[in-house]
Amino acid sequence: MKQLEALVKQASAMHMATPDVSVTPARTAEGHTNMKETPVKFVRGGASAPTTENETEVARVMQICNACRYCEGFCAVFPAMTRRLEFGKADVNYLANLCHNCGACLYACQYAPPHEFAVNVPQAMAKVRVQTYTDYAWPAALGKLYRHNGLTLSLATAAALALFLVLAMMSTGSLIHAPLAGNFYAIFPHNTLALMFGVVFLLAILALGIGVTRFWRNVSPGKATGPAVAEAAHDALRLRYLDGGHGKGCNESDDAFTQARRRFHHFTFYGFMLCFAATCVATLYHYLLDLHAPYPFFSVPVILGTLGGIGLLIGPAGLLWLNLRRHPMQGDVAQRPMDRGFIVLLFLISLTGLALLAFRDTGAMGLLLAVHLGTVMALFLTLPYSKFAHGIYRSAALLKWNIEKRQPNSLQLGSD
Repeated sequence: MKQLEALVKQASAMHMATPDVSVTPARTAEGHTNMKETPVKFVRGGASAPTTENETEVARVMQICNACRYCEGFCAVFPAMTRRLEFGKADVNYLANLCHNCGACLYACQYAPPHEFAVNVPQAMAKVRVQTYTDYAWPAALGKLYRHNGLTLSLATAAALALFLVLAMMSTGSLIHAPLAGNFYAIFPHNTLALMFGVVFLLAILALGIGVTRFWRNVSPGKATGPAVAEAAHDALRLRYLDGGHGKGCNESDDAFTQARRRFHHFTFYGFMLCFAATCVATLYHYLLDLHAPYPFFSVPVILGTLGGIGLLIGPAGLLWLNLRRHPMQGDVAQRPMDRGFIVLLFLISLTGLALLAFRDTGAMGLLLAVHLGTVMALFLTLPYSKFAHGIYRSAALLKWNIEKRQPNSLQLGSD
């Protein structure tokens, strides 16, 4: 134990000053300040770039964890950590996105606050994660939207709602109209909607693709193999690392384990995918089979959309409930507006979509359609600069880990 304490103190001395001994979880959360940042310089070949204070803090924490290794079996972060003696910018960015903010390590750590070493892996990783989204964003200037994401979502939603409400008024002369037998295209022509949403969605996918490609190149991942890709997809789709490392789940407001966050994430993700599948099927119906909306309640697109919508009510509602209860030490409280804004937007998309389906044969269809399309457009506009990005970057980090763990560990300092 004395040897471990010596190693830990040495690591702390190597990476800036440690926090004050008297810091408590509540005070740390309330006393959070923004770190000074140094712009990332993307250099081919994996050349190093200047690190920020947040990245230096992760490196300090990882040095301490590398000396201890008590949490080695909790998730992929710690086995990946044991393959390194030093933690440069690329390593820190990779490990931060590999972290699922489970919280098990925080409650298990003997060096967590109020200990003088103040080891808080979830919080340190969370601060770097959002920084990576900003640094790798494309166009680079729009990366700043992450810093005020709650405001960004609000403005995008307001603008999109105003646009579609005005368009609906111009089309029908009133937001309340005579029933149109559920014919959405009597208000907004199909080609108009396809062009508007298609262009915005493709630009969002392009921006996300360029950002994650920059991240991928800078973490020097190695060559992807079929087994590595398959296992990474399996881990991502099952949310393997939200099980706490023991199958009992994550920590939220205290040290009790729960599978709630994993389950609500599943409702959200698979609900979203079912809605996306409904859109794809409806597109095939329209262009290949010449079958045009509105579709019957028991048609494939409507069934898929309804099931997905229910999932997108349950999942976001549960995630918001957990977010409101989560201990402030578990994560970065400065990011809560981004987290909650994205969750609420998903919930509103589902709620307005199901309401539109239920009342599509009434005179309120135009109003409901405008509100629903406004929320969907807000999602598409902010997709590359919102919480949505965490799933993309985390999947890339999982793939890197599944590539990395299949390679020999040259250090041979810990178990894989």
